[in-house]
Amino acid sequence: MASSSSGNPNPELRKDPVWNRWVIFSPARAKRPSDFKSKSPADPNPNTTCPFCIGHEHECAPEIFRVPPDDPNWTIRVIQNLYPALSRDLPDPDPVTHTSAGSVLAGFGFHDVVIETPVHSVQLVDLSPEEIAQVFVSYTKRIQQFATRDSIKYVQVFKNHGASAGASMSHSHSQMLALPVIPPSVSVRLGSMKDYFDKMRKCCICEIQCEDLLIDSSTYFLSLVPFAAAFPFEIWIVPRYHSAHFHELDAEKAVDLGGLLKQTLRKMSVQLNNPPFNFMIHTSPLHDHGSELAYSHWFIQIVPQLIGIAGFEIGTGCYINPVFPEDAAKVLRDVNVSKSG
Repeated sequence: MASSSSGNPNPELRKDPVWNRWVIFSPARAKRPSDFKSKSPADPNPNTTCPFCIGHEHECAPEIFRVPPDDPNWTIRVIQNLYPALSRDLPDPDPVTHTSAGSVLAGFGFHDVVIETPVHSVQLVDLSPEEIAQVFVSYTKRIQQFATRDSIKYVQVFKNHGASAGASMSHSHSQMLALPVIPPSVSVRLGSMKDYFDKMRKCCICEIQCEDLLIDSSTYFLSLVPFAAAFPFEIWIVPRYHSAHFHELDAEKAVDLGGLLKQTLRKMSVQLNNPPFNFMIHTSPLHDHGSELAYSHWFIQIVPQLIGIAGFEIGTGCYINPVFPEDAAKVLRDVNVSKSG
């Protein structure tokens, strides 16, 4: 493994087998990793009401389901997005139309919101592992519903925390977009993982060597900084067991994952001054034919919003990261937060 910036102050380029892209590590562009703090912490949560608060259900788009079912004292609600990117009211899309200007497909799909708590001032990190597990189980239930439709090819689960990370509501929530196509970055990821498997006959995520990159571990999961992290203090939470589909997560593993996610978010909040962040679940397409199961491995990516992207990144697809992953991992590993609470 390449040396970290603490022993090597020179820039370095790294490429990983998951994204198949080059990342430039340029420690001269940053302060010490331990000094990295968000300059725009996530929005405070005033004690106010909003459409996502309990008692204001009538102000929201239609509900899909709640936990517990039919209970006015709900803990989680899954609802339609009031301003969806795609329309569930369109007919299932016809084949793609190809024109001289490009390709066109009707904008059919589903865009849902998962309200993670009935209380406005409570954030995901404040929930217990069991409560976070219920959020994960809600994701899996909804994905399984999408999987009954042949027209839905991929489901992206994501969370935007904080206004500068794209959140338009401060009440804790996440989103799910069910798409009639496989997005290009998903195709690239799966293609890269397949190339590694074809050469090595092993899953590239199962083979991650993470001693210097490890933050924490649980019975079933690891939290780590990826070897070629595109963003400073980017974190992955990876199943220690091989699994291609997030929606196959069972209740026991969901609680274990909830505990590790809570611990990881608390460390990130303490060290980086409660930064805005994005959280994405990277999984496999819904209707694969079994060929992807050997090399595809789902994981969660967490990206704190500490720096912006600019012309070089947009123009090249390469990212410049001022913090070596080994240094970021050590800083987060050493953060002291209580296991309780």
